[in-house]
Amino acid sequence: MKIAILKESATAETRVAATPETVKKLQALGASVTVESGAGDHISISDAAYQAAGATIGAASDADIVLAVRAPTVDKIRSFKKGATVVALFAPHQNKDVLTAAAAQGLQTFSLELVPRITRAQNMDVLSSQANLAGYRAVLEAATVFGRAFPLMMTAAGTIPPAKVFIMGAGVAGLQAIATARRLGAQVSATDVRPASREQVESLGATFVMVDSEETKAAETSGGYAKEMSDEYKRQQAELIAETLKKQDIVITTALIPGRPAPRLITAEMVASMKPGSVIVDLAVESGGNCEVAKAGEIVVQNSVSIVGHLNMPGRIGVDASALYARNVVNFLTPLFDKDSKAFAPKAEDEIVAATCLTRDGAIVHPQFKG
Repeated sequence: MKIAILKESATAETRVAATPETVKKLQALGASVTVESGAGDHISISDAAYQAAGATIGAASDADIVLAVRAPTVDKIRSFKKGATVVALFAPHQNKDVLTAAAAQGLQTFSLELVPRITRAQNMDVLSSQANLAGYRAVLEAATVFGRAFPLMMTAAGTIPPAKVFIMGAGVAGLQAIATARRLGAQVSATDVRPASREQVESLGATFVMVDSEETKAAETSGGYAKEMSDEYKRQQAELIAETLKKQDIVITTALIPGRPAPRLITAEMVASMKPGSVIVDLAVESGGNCEVAKAGEIVVQNSVSIVGHLNMPGRIGVDASALYARNVVNFLTPLFDKDSKAFAPKAEDEIVAATCLTRDGAIVHPQFKG
């Protein structure tokens, strides 16, 4: 059994699917490990470091299992041997051509962002591990662009008031952003459509802001994600947010809906109402953006407000993001190996396998992406 680690080719992707630590864990499953040359260059993991962990440096074309961060390109998919297994963040809603190519190549593919939020899958939850880092990094990016200090400072020359930070979305990324902004001394508030978020937000020392309505009682999916709300709720929310934004120095948006474009939370008109020098960091920019003005991969300045749209926020902390992702991958693969025979034997009826498997035996098998 040969496992190969790809060198990522996507723009702004610094992460890698295995580290020397996890190479050893993969070998313990009974597999040999090959790493494409330069796979760890972005995070200062040399080919020699992988070799010291027991890996060989070579191509992935003859591997039985291929591990990647982003979905491989169609050309790369076609280079893998028939019947191989590929594990990555496939973004299947956006990469239908990749799924079609994988099925045609007879590949078995698993998309890690589809790992169900159940107890035994917690250590495989890639979205949570990466969102945690994204929320932390978003605050640091905002602090870099912001022209003032975060904490209250009392000096002989006068007092500097604390920065006012508003977090939109209190999921994993939002909660980490709250905690980070609080550690830096900011005055923090946050909003979310899920009432259950209030306790989490307030436990971190932030003020909770939301529209109270009957609709919010059912605003969370069984998987823990926020549902898309009605037009009337969106109107009420927009009014509340518009007034709140006028008072803020920094806004970080984190709202995502799986399989759908990111909800539009901040309009150009709202941006125009904000204080000069304020900063917006849009963590949803790669899914269309929560802010109307945000542009993927750019920092836009409009009406003296900076809107940060960096791509791949977790990748801006590539070392830690790779370490966590690689461990998630090992945790995903381990139960799919037979402990006695060391054979790779995923069971189609297993809840985690069924939720994450996209293609198998020459067809797209995931119910959301068939046809």
